[in-house]
This record gives sequence, C-alpha cells and structure tokens, in this order.
Amino acid sequence: MSLTNAQIKNAPVKDREYLIADGAGLSILIKPNGAKLWRFRYSLFGKKQKLSIGSYPEITLSQARVKAADARAKVAQGISPVDERQKETKASNSASSFEAVCLEWQGVRSATWAANYALGVKRLFKNHVFPVIGKRPIAKIEPMELLELLKRIEAKGAKTVAENVRGRCSEVFAYAIITGKAKYNPARDLAGALQRFRKGHFASLDVAELKGFLHVLENSRGSVLTISLIKLMMLTGLRPTEAREGAWSEIDIDAALWRIPAERMKANRPHIVPLSRQAIELLKTLKSMNGGYGHLFPNRRDLTRAMAPGVVSSLIADCGYGGKTTGHGFRHTMSTALHEKGYDSAWVELQLAHADKNTIRSTYNHAQYLDGRREMLQWYADYIDELKSQ
Repeated sequence: MSLTNAQIKNAPVKDREYLIADGAGLSILIKPNGAKLWRFRYSLFGKKQKLSIGSYPEITLSQARVKAADARAKVAQGISPVDERQKETKASNSASSFEAVCLEWQGVRSATWAANYALGVKRLFKNHVFPVIGKRPIAKIEPMELLELLKRIEAKGAKTVAENVRGRCSEVFAYAIITGKAKYNPARDLAGALQRFRKGHFASLDVAELKGFLHVLENSRGSVLTISLIKLMMLTGLRPTEAREGAWSEIDIDAALWRIPAERMKANRPHIVPLSRQAIELLKTLKSMNGGYGHLFPNRRDLTRAMAPGVVSSLIADCGYGGKTTGHGFRHTMSTALHEKGYDSAWVELQLAHADKNTIRSTYNHAQYLDGRREMLQWYADYIDELKSQ
C-alpha cells in the first residue's frame, strides 16, 4: 500500500530506526532523532544497493517518487544509480580540487607574470603544496590541514618558504571564493600562526606533546606555588614575568578579569586578561594561601617581593623537559592550539599581548575582542582539562 503525506508526518519516533515502504523499492527511513530520509533499494547484477534520495519534507513524497522512477529507469538499462553518483562526485571533486583550482588561477594570473616569476610560483606549489593537499576538494580544506602543511615546511628551517606558501595559498582561496568554488579562505587567518616565537628562539612543546607534560607536572615534586604559576601561565598566555609578578590588586574575581598595568607589560600598554573558570578556581585557591600578601606568588624569603625568576625553568627541568620547552614556550603552544581550532588570529595576538603599532586600534580591540577571547580561553582551559583526564 502506497504512503500518504499524513502517514509520513505522523510516523512515530522509536528507539531504533525503521523503514516504511512506499512500494517499488522506495521507502522512508525514520531515525530516532526524528529525521526522515528517503531510500531507494534495488538489485543489479545480483548485487543489492541503496540510493539516498534526500530528506523529508525537503524532498516531498511526489518528488521522491519521481526520483525513484528515474533511478528505476537507469537500473532497467543496466546502470547503477549509486555507481553513477559516485562517478559524478569523483569528477566534481577532481574539478574542484585545490590543484585544479590552483592551476586555473595560475592560468589566469600568469599572463601578467614574468617567466621566471611564473616558474617560481609553479615550483612552490608543485614541491610543497600539491603533494599534501592537491587532491583535496578546495571547499573542504580546513585551517588545521593548512597549518600542518606550514608547520612541516617550518620544521625544515624554511620559514620564508612557509610564509610564501601561506600567502600564495591565500590568493588561490580568494580566487576560489570569487569563482564560487569555495566560501572560506583558511590561509588568510593563519598569518598569526607563523609565530615570531619559533622553535629555536624559545623552545616549546607541540600540541601533541602537551598531554605528556601535563601528567608529569601534576605528579612532580615542585612546590604548590610553582606548579600553580605554570598552570596559570598556560591558562592565560602571559609571559613568565607578567604572571610571576602578578598582584592581587590586579585581579577582579567577580568580573573574571586580570587587569595588568602598562608598567608591567613588555609593550608598556595595559593588558586585560579574561579568566576561565579553571583560572578563577586556581586563583581562589591561591587567595586562601597568599591573600594576605601583595603578590600572587610571594617570595618565601621576602614576602614583599615576587618569586625568584628561575623557579619556572627549574621546575620544567625537574620534570624532564629542560631544553624541550620554556615559560615563554607555553605561549607558542597555546597559539598553535588556538589557531588549529580556528580562532581569529586577532584574538590570539591580542591575548598574547603582541605589539600593535596602531595605538588607537589596539585600545579599541581590547573592548571589541574581550568576549571572543573569553570564549577562546575557556575552550583552551577545557581542552587542557580533557588532556589531563586522558
């Protein structure tokens, strides 16, 4: 018996998915989440196959029957609708791959390039980009994929090449957007990921190494204060001196903000740090221990001063990570993780208090990006908790 619209609309949701047949191979699948999906089942050359037609009500009952009739006609001719769709998808993906779009872009732009310049661009993509993401559909390439590509190039010491690759890829993605082949340019937002604090300047952990360090830190013999200092640096992205010399007068627990005055910042400008739930809990614990002193981390020998500068590096060395990371290195690790997650480079740069030559814009951005940075740091704090629990 054929289906009716009323039957489809009133089909009950069950704990398990189930089918309601319309006839001649067409049926509708009712999912436990309430989704209703059209399916056409057929047999060709002794092989049973299933074709997805779409979802209801986007595809109406009458439209589904027309699509099923078209599929049955192909089966009668010995053509598999599923195989045909796969071939069409493969051909479409090939035409819209990063390599195909890049070559199309080169064809359009090369008319204005000098011969040697055009050859250099071709070699750049052939040697560094196409082997990694060339076959990927350009519209599906994520920031993390491109960032991994850039990091591989940087790891070989080719920092200038990495920046050139990012810039050229950005032009290709811009062309893809203009021609309707993509909607987003992941390369544009990765400029900040090529950090001025690179390995070799300040040693830092890769994101994949962070879990191991966290487990060692949790079980280290370091003092509670020093461990807390490192944790707070990781949660805020502050430089070691900025965190170590923190004062209780700068902390606003109720507003979940740390307001650092200009004289304590490298760029000599005030810095506002939104505090995650984890940072607040850590500060509350410190408050119960050191609330009567001026500094968050007072010096044991002179409680009017902050902890000694070498405490962070000493504990890192005791944990077996000497030479592998530094207090500054935690900033690089945070930056990499946040960029991989896709957060706005402007948020990341501002959180790290990197200098902005435009003072007016810098002041405006402090207010403009505060909510975004709060969300970003909360994600990172939750991410760190997740790593520690693994």
